Amino acid sequence: MSPRHILLATLVAALWGFNFVVIEVGLGELPPLAFAALRFTAAAAPAVFFVRRPAVAWRWIISVGALIGVGQFGLLFVGMHQGMPAGLSSVVLQTQAVFTVLFAGVLLRERPRAVQIAGMAIALAGVAIIGFNFGQASPIMAFLLCVGGAAMWGLGNVAMRKARPADAFGFMVWMSLVPPLPLLLLSAIFEGPTAVVDGLATMTVAGFAALAYIAYVSTLVGFGAWGWLMRRYDAGLVAMYSLLVPPFGLASAAIALGESITAVNLLAAALIIGGVALGSVRLRVPRLARVGQPLARPLPDPE
Repeated sequence: MSPRHILLATLVAALWGFNFVVIEVGLGELPPLAFAALRFTAAAAPAVFFVRRPAVAWRWIISVGALIGVGQFGLLFVGMHQGMPAGLSSVVLQTQAVFTVLFAGVLLRERPRAVQIAGMAIALAGVAIIGFNFGQASPIMAFLLCVGGAAMWGLGNVAMRKARPADAFGFMVWMSLVPPLPLLLLSAIFEGPTAVVDGLATMTVAGFAALAYIAYVSTLVGFGAWGWLMRRYDAGLVAMYSLLVPPFGLASAAIALGESITAVNLLAAALIIGGVALGSVRLRVPRLARVGQPLARPLPDPE
């Protein structure tokens, strides 16, 4: 990747890491399910008139929209609302890579490689440390909801793999049409029939800014740039930059929200990020030429 594109990938990771701080701000002004519904409504409403629908069957648009939009973000927002810190949420959500491998093995019959199994074990050890440490003084349900959000993301990744959209940005825009109605229904049931209206009536400038950030900066700009990079470089190379999201998330939460970063949390974060990184690496072992067979590329003459 060129230096400019490395900078772009790093910038997107920073935007997504800071997104957890912004979510925390928004949750201070809106109930979680109502906030999630408004996020996708704002993202899809203007863009869908300018972005052509991707050449993907509706069942995949609906499936990914339900799994990621309703499942992942619904559970994440509720978990953070119940006490899951923004910084730790950015770390735990990275276990989506572990769930993706597990679900792909069951649903797509993709056999995990030994290095992937090792990476999953390391990442899950980090999750266990966070869960045990967090559960000592905080509601464990908030942590479990965040893990559930990561699992929904993993299922959504499998559905996206089946859909194989050529235009990731267009797919994200049209997928955003799916979550608002289910989320609004869930909000009416669990948060009250007037939760959205009441929340909008009392929102401050900070709340509207948070909604604009997660709808346009994080979703449209972030995924647009990410999809642009994915079309130009190997997907595995670009995906590795997503491992920068948790460090940016932890740092921004510490700076903006005053969240403490303990040694235990740092250890757990290192295990999760390291495990995901290990599982993402494809080791290439060069084949040795058989005896008597010429090498594919001659060795240079010694000088």
